[in-house]
Amino acid sequence: MSFHDLVIVLVMMFPMLIFTVFAGIKLSEYLYKHHNITETQKRAVMMSVTFIFAFVLSLAVHYL
Repeated sequence: MSFHDLVIVLVMMFPMLIFTVFAGIKLSEYLYKHHNITETQKRAVMMSVTFIFAFVLSLAVHYL
C-alpha cells in the first residue's frame, strides 16, 4: 500500500463513518446491557468499533 492509497482510504473513511456509527452504538448498548460494562467502557467500545469498521469498509471499497 503506497502513501497515496493510504490517503485515499483515510479520506474515504469520513463518509463511511455515517454508515458505521449505528453498528458502534448497537454493539456498545448490547455490551452495556448484557455484560455490565461501565459508561466509560461503553463510549470506548462505541468509538473504536466505529473507527475500525469505517476503516475496514473504506479499505473494501477501495480494493474491491
